Amino acid sequence: MSLIYKIFKLDSNKREDIVSATSILGIIANLFIATTKVVVGILASSVAIVSEGINNATDSITSILTLLGTKLAGKHPNKEHPFGYGRVEYLTSLIISIIILFTGYEMIKTAIENIIHPEQLNVTLISIVVVLISAVVKFVLGNYTIKMGRKADSKALEALGLDCRNDSYVSTLTIVSSIVYLIFDLSIDAYVGVIISLLVLKTGYEVLKDTIDELIGRPGQEELANKLYKEIRNTEGIISAVDMILHNYGPDSYSGSVNIELDYTKTVGEVYKNIHALQLKIMHEYNVVMVFGIYAVDNENDMEMRQYIAKYVSNKEHVKSFHALYLDESENMLYLDFIVDYEIRDYDEVKREFKEYLEKKYPDLNLTLTIETEFV
Repeated sequence: MSLIYKIFKLDSNKREDIVSATSILGIIANLFIATTKVVVGILASSVAIVSEGINNATDSITSILTLLGTKLAGKHPNKEHPFGYGRVEYLTSLIISIIILFTGYEMIKTAIENIIHPEQLNVTLISIVVVLISAVVKFVLGNYTIKMGRKADSKALEALGLDCRNDSYVSTLTIVSSIVYLIFDLSIDAYVGVIISLLVLKTGYEVLKDTIDELIGRPGQEELANKLYKEIRNTEGIISAVDMILHNYGPDSYSGSVNIELDYTKTVGEVYKNIHALQLKIMHEYNVVMVFGIYAVDNENDMEMRQYIAKYVSNKEHVKSFHALYLDESENMLYLDFIVDYEIRDYDEVKREFKEYLEKKYPDLNLTLTIETEFV
């Protein structure tokens, strides 16, 4: 692997170069295996071996797509795409999943045709050895690619690794069918071809679903969000932080927003310096462009009311927490936010129930209740 880094002048510590080097390794390995399998499969009249060879050739194409997608994703932001091109990697994964699904379809169609119109097999010890060697190589290559995909946070690379490792399991089934034929003179080759095809289709579906989830919008990364919450809450002058939203513009590029609770007696000038420094730190260390919203809170004078509301929340299964409590005495208005889970559909009912509860102790108090769900 170090030779690939050296020949192509890549940096093993850079995310883009890790993906590129691993993709190049996949191209070389899969082309070699594919060529060998197709030749041996044709000589042995083995549908399963030829199917595997075709699948390996497809792996080379998907490795090339991953390489090109990574290069495009690394382009600098411009007027047309101010957040950069990071999401190109998701489009690459989408194309890869479609290729895998199409390959699986063609393979299962061929296998079914051979069940209906069986052909005589020509299984040899050489063909079994070739497939066995391929299985070992693909298993090692698959695990390595998955490892590098996780290291570089590349969904496309992880998908390649999973498909590659599946190939090693598929090769094992092919070897079993060949041995059965040699020992019992029973051809289960076409049926194994069906199993192989179903495994390929399963992988394609999983990659497609995972990619579509990313494009539609998943919850923000919990690990990243926890780190950011810790940074924010440890900043001098900030009481707490809630309502974080993270928008993914690629595997390592985010924009986000978060509401921070500040002492209502503080002026903007008193807290600006710390918040601005925090914003720069989050940008440089976490690659997140963060925007802050501000809640003014009075923890000391509102403690009794907080405890009363906390009692209500603790008894409600689907209300997870509350925040942004602010009492405007001049308007006799209480401002409050609830965080609820996705099981709650009727927000008006939640507001009605809480208002009735609040009126038991604070009958003359007006209420502005905002109900939200967690995004990360």
